[in-house]
Amino acid sequence: MQKPQRVVVTGLGALSPLGNNVADSWNGLLAGKSGAAPITRFNAEKFKTRFACELKNFSATDFLDRKAARTADPFTQYALIAGAEAWTDAGLEEQPLNRQRCGVIWATGNGGVGTFEEEVRDFYLQGEQPRFNPYFVPKMLPDTPSGVLAIRFGLQGINFGTVSACAAANTAIIEAMNYIRWGKADLFICGGSEAPITPAWIGGFNALKALSTRNDSPETASRPLDEERDGFVMGEGAAALVLESYEHAKARGAKIYAEVLGGGMSADAFHATATHPEGEGAALSMQSALDDAELAAEKIGYINLHATSTPVGDLSEIKAVEKVFGQHLTDISLGATKSMTGHLLGAAGALEALICVKALHTGFIPPVVNLEKKDPALPAGLHIPQGEAEQRTIRYAMSNSFGFGGHNATIVLGKAE
Repeated sequence: MQKPQRVVVTGLGALSPLGNNVADSWNGLLAGKSGAAPITRFNAEKFKTRFACELKNFSATDFLDRKAARTADPFTQYALIAGAEAWTDAGLEEQPLNRQRCGVIWATGNGGVGTFEEEVRDFYLQGEQPRFNPYFVPKMLPDTPSGVLAIRFGLQGINFGTVSACAAANTAIIEAMNYIRWGKADLFICGGSEAPITPAWIGGFNALKALSTRNDSPETASRPLDEERDGFVMGEGAAALVLESYEHAKARGAKIYAEVLGGGMSADAFHATATHPEGEGAALSMQSALDDAELAAEKIGYINLHATSTPVGDLSEIKAVEKVFGQHLTDISLGATKSMTGHLLGAAGALEALICVKALHTGFIPPVVNLEKKDPALPAGLHIPQGEAEQRTIRYAMSNSFGFGGHNATIVLGKAE
């Protein structure tokens, strides 16, 4: 039986509420910057929540030609931009690749929701001969980014999209890791993108009572693990990682940021939207990831928690982490970067995987902001960097993503050796 291939990260790309590239996004995280502000995308005056973590100073035509921008929903625009940054960062532009062994696996939880809203609204406003834009269907399909990224870079290998709500991007990374491990591919662009700051999505999540309504102070609204948290803050953007086999990366002299060591997935099998109150599915996902990585729990130095800032979700995740890590939990730096980026839904896992890679590579861990008064239900002794970034050399990191429907996906990454 063929020995599984090692899987490494060789390229990174990001488009986030903190910056329109990896460097600006990372610097914003280390500075403890909040990406939340009043919504500018539409008039949110009548909504319960009137703020979000939007992209700043962004125009698609700064990155894409006018036709590509016009014919793509924002979630696909974001994928193209982040994917191109990762491709360039990996040094692939002039590389002779076997493109039949290079693929794309891309995630979203929602697809082109903005396009769908606009087209349906326009349909009902038209007269006797209603028409739809010919780009309507491809603009909204969840698998469109994986297809257009393959077209952009001529990648003829394995190609599909993953949809598992807010666990979708970690699912994409796990799928890419496994295909490389099995020898079915040499290289993937993987990640996720989301553009959910629309009237229907803000209104819909308001109806679920899932969003914060701290309209008087948007920058402090995303407050994971804080006693006064009242819901998550919607975010948008994309993140991309280039994964390839270690041998393939080594052969072409690529720089290696980190290694993808394992992944675990599970289902809560509990509720359509709520997490299991005791974190049973989350614990199974984390333990499965550790087992897959063949790594003991005490080796993990940093966990980027899913931690969305919802009253029930944060505590159920902490219960799950306690189950898995036990007495070692107090030795681990716990991160909650959604306190700054907001929740990018199906793209969250990709951005947070990138954050783990940067933490491993640079030796800096972003702080948790807005944690003014820890929830008294939290166990004592948790190590949560607050206020400023923590300088700490770590060898192994874990990132959690949990989604509506009870989807759980966890990845384990290691420092490049």
